[in-house]
Amino acid sequence: MSQIGRSTAVWAVSTLTMLVLAGVLPDFQLQSADGDSATSIAVTAALGAGAFGLLSALVWPLLVRLLLLVPALVLGLLVFFLNGALLLVALRLNPAEQGGASWETAVVVAAVMSAVASATGAALAVRDDDAYRRRLYRLADRRRRDRPAGPVTPGTLFLQLDGVGHDVLVDAVDKGLMPTVARWLNGGPGSPATHRLTPWRTDWSSQTGASQLGILHGSTFDVPAFRWYEKDSRIVMVCNRPTSATELQRRAVERTGDGGLLTADGASRGNLFSGGADEQALVLSIAVRRRSRENRSRAGYFAYFSDPANAVRTALSFVAEVGRETGQSVRARLRRQRPRVGRGGLYPLVRAFATVVERDVVVAAVTGDLFAGRTAVYADLVAYDEVAHHSGPRSRDAEKVLARLDRSVALIEKVAEHAPRPYRLVLLSDHGQSPGETFRARYGLTLADLVRAGCGLPVPRKASRTHSGAEARAAVRAALRRPVEERAEPFPSARRTEPIVLASGNLGLVSFPDVAHRMTKEEIDARHPALLPTLANHPGIGFLLVRSERHGGVLLGAYGAEIPVAELADGRGPLAPFGPGAADAVRRTHTFPHTADVMVNSFHDPDDGEVLAFEEQIGSHGGLGGDQGRPFLLSPTTLSPPVADGEPLVGAERLHHILRTWLRETDGPQIPLDTAPEDQAA
Repeated sequence: MSQIGRSTAVWAVSTLTMLVLAGVLPDFQLQSADGDSATSIAVTAALGAGAFGLLSALVWPLLVRLLLLVPALVLGLLVFFLNGALLLVALRLNPAEQGGASWETAVVVAAVMSAVASATGAALAVRDDDAYRRRLYRLADRRRRDRPAGPVTPGTLFLQLDGVGHDVLVDAVDKGLMPTVARWLNGGPGSPATHRLTPWRTDWSSQTGASQLGILHGSTFDVPAFRWYEKDSRIVMVCNRPTSATELQRRAVERTGDGGLLTADGASRGNLFSGGADEQALVLSIAVRRRSRENRSRAGYFAYFSDPANAVRTALSFVAEVGRETGQSVRARLRRQRPRVGRGGLYPLVRAFATVVERDVVVAAVTGDLFAGRTAVYADLVAYDEVAHHSGPRSRDAEKVLARLDRSVALIEKVAEHAPRPYRLVLLSDHGQSPGETFRARYGLTLADLVRAGCGLPVPRKASRTHSGAEARAAVRAALRRPVEERAEPFPSARRTEPIVLASGNLGLVSFPDVAHRMTKEEIDARHPALLPTLANHPGIGFLLVRSERHGGVLLGAYGAEIPVAELADGRGPLAPFGPGAADAVRRTHTFPHTADVMVNSFHDPDDGEVLAFEEQIGSHGGLGGDQGRPFLLSPTTLSPPVADGEPLVGAERLHHILRTWLRETDGPQIPLDTAPEDQAA
């Protein structure tokens, strides 16, 4: 069908929709007070629908550009009222001057008409692949004219599927949940595989803050967990707090002397950190700054909300996702599924934001980046991570999210085919997730309660919950321009003697704020002789790391196990269940300036991969044990292999060097040449 034919069909459907709404809604009129013939009413509806469509196409993009300073979710709500205003204007432009509606009715009518027009246009486009391709070519040609002519070198898109472990991805491919990824890995009829799959290993702190800081800025130094207490400043650092993310990025840039992976014509979308990119949207580390030409964190919203149908479609999908989560939660409760955590309160809205709003805006921003021909793009999709925390990493709920993410990958792949330059698509994750019930559910007390008991302090009769620190909740608050856990800092009194206990998945941190330095085992034993034995011998705890006057540092385990850090080895002592790389990970964290007085890693069962989260999560990450420390890297075979055969890929810093190398594998460097010697070796 031609463009004229599709536009005519959409106009006809919109006219019928307006007639139906006029018959259903008493405050929506398409006739004069004296009444009109059916033909006159139909003409009024056709003229009104046509005027509304033209205004939406011509005026709406200008309105959205003027409203970019409005917080993102507020803009999403304001869309409906502006859409209603356009409808009222369209009715006033009607030559017959017979239409009318109240404000509330205009909002409803405009929303329904936009949704119906969008659905009709999408259905016609799906049935006409040639028209879809022509539209993509026109957009690509427009972007080509906006960029200076010159040699076309490949660009690179790094798409992060937050929290998807290597084995989870393999299982999803085997089950047919991710056909796009399967085609990349296995090839199709008459075509070879285009990508290779490589597992990699995280540091002890297996969470987005450490991994993404290492990937984008080349440093994971002094990031011992997702949240930790810094004695010198008396502040709790939280990776998904905008002020903390800004400070962590500053420290990484200062340590490496490099702005980041995306410093040359790069774009950062939906990330905790900017990577040095000029173009940024939904980036947490810039959420606390004022908007400027150098800080366009909200520019990605324009590309999405410039079409009012997008807002309507996303709103409807948002509501559907809230309903889906509510139904899944009720079903899990009725079936008495175990393990299970609470999924009420604001969680259905947070989940819908992560799986619908964040996904749609990030995909739209990436689409714009590809058509603009940017050299390097890094984008994060957090949908799976958020759902897996509450439903489990291998649950049916999480599998459905993986299937939807694969469709997003397929859409981006289709867009890349029509971009003004060829693109290499790299898929990766920052960590995995390990299953298991919570520490509180299994033992009836939290880690903080156990620490208080070991210190001889009163323990509440009822265990309090430790709230989840998932990334999506911070993204919602950043979109609303509300502070994230700002009241957690600073601690007002240096004389406070009670321990501060923080949780990062199945990793716990215990700090004594009244002692300015990192306490030693000997100091802790003298002050609280029962604390370390209580923790080390608890069945839900795997091992402890503490500083030692005699050995520099020791690893403590059950039955009096005490191994100097320098003598740690994989597969021995308390580290035996935690697999390869555990000893090096613990040794490295021991060297960090802000490592806690006591680092606590939960129990881990290597047979079923179970860990015990100190937060309210049944799919968790942040410590050692299971799939959480084994993410994936899916790279095109046209790029050099990330590692030699059989060589393990360890740490986000090493992954950063590999990505830098790939950016150089074009006709000229894509990042600054003043790199460190280790970068040149990489």
